[in-house]
Amino acid sequence: MSGTPGRNVSLRLHVNGRVREVEAPPDAPLLAVLRNDLGLNGPKYGCGLGECGACTVLVDGVAARSCVIPAGGVEGREITTLEGLGSLEAPHPVQQAFIDAQAAQCGYCLNGMILATVALLARHPRPTDAQARDALSHNLCRCGTHVEILRAVQRAAELAASGIRGGAG
Repeated sequence: MSGTPGRNVSLRLHVNGRVREVEAPPDAPLLAVLRNDLGLNGPKYGCGLGECGACTVLVDGVAARSCVIPAGGVEGREITTLEGLGSLEAPHPVQQAFIDAQAAQCGYCLNGMILATVALLARHPRPTDAQARDALSHNLCRCGTHVEILRAVQRAAELAASGIRGGAG
């Protein structure tokens, strides 16, 4: 990272398949840049310590906690947020699986759960229950929809394996 901490510099971030330029301190949390500068509200502020998973994004396909990653540290790397996965008309298979399994209650953890599942399926297209539990173990769900979330992971694997994308209607 270049520049003085706290002083704005021009950052070129690859977010959801597009190059985005922002003026921000290089040590600013990626979460703040995504939400405040780029208007991407999928990643949520939860604990601010990288422990709850609400702020999860994919960095080069790996689940990462955006609240503890300096924005300047991810220049040139591919960042994917929930908004970069799919749309209402054509949800990503993981998003569709979470809908199918009714794996939401308050929804605050969904960003992290969905992105952690995308990263898991990239590594293990047909994950075991143990692999799914391990991959999601660092994502906190306060509402207790863990059973539905684990069901959604298996449904996502099925949808991805069959090449099905979701759709409205």
